[in-house]
Amino acid sequence: MDDVVNDRAVAHTAPVADAREALLSTGAYVMPPAAVSECLGTDAHGWACFAAHWEDLAPDAYAAERGTRRLRRYGHFLLSRTGDLALQPHIAFVQPEDTNPLYVDVDRHFEPLTDAFLSDPLLTPLLRMLGDVASCLDDAAEWSVKVHPFRVVASADSQGAPTPEGRHRDGVTLVTSLLVGRDNVTGGESTVYDPGGGEVLTTTLTEPGTLLLSDDRATLHGVSPVRPLDTARPAHRDVLVITLTAR
Repeated sequence: MDDVVNDRAVAHTAPVADAREALLSTGAYVMPPAAVSECLGTDAHGWACFAAHWEDLAPDAYAAERGTRRLRRYGHFLLSRTGDLALQPHIAFVQPEDTNPLYVDVDRHFEPLTDAFLSDPLLTPLLRMLGDVASCLDDAAEWSVKVHPFRVVASADSQGAPTPEGRHRDGVTLVTSLLVGRDNVTGGESTVYDPGGGEVLTTTLTEPGTLLLSDDRATLHGVSPVRPLDTARPAHRDVLVITLTAR
């Protein structure tokens, strides 16, 4: 246990401190790829290996019903203050009441995270780093962590909708979106809003490893549609959405 605590202390790097300060002052922050790589101890090869998991996602039938072609998987962890991670039994994904207007009282069943994804060397340090960041928002002894790898697909006759529900909250403490890749894509502008609808932060995640974080209790967020740059080829935007909720 002492080794875990010492590792956690080391994780309190300048990028994490910058993220905490921004979340407390404005409610949102974009952590650049170099800073994320520093926190995770990875490089371009590590990101390339991580991105390969997005070739093994499963169709989202619920999004398809609304005309959006989206691939995804889902997993749920508990993360302790000391960094212990425990994968939870795979059950339906249910969003909290008064969050996603498209799926009120809907139990959505998604394919679980693959064993290869769960064992990827980037996943555990990423979840622990996010726990370090989230500690500025709540002194939780334990976090409920929900992990959603997404691929949104667009074509000449069908734009991709990363957030078909529009501007919304997820009903969590911290919501994060990590860009894993973009291919032949234009659009996908991410905006974080204050409760009155004012823009807190607007950015287009273009470089893999860029991480957008926002205090979900104090903000709303949405992403504009994506379209193909070259309409003769398909386009996709790959992100990893992770939410943390204080328990």
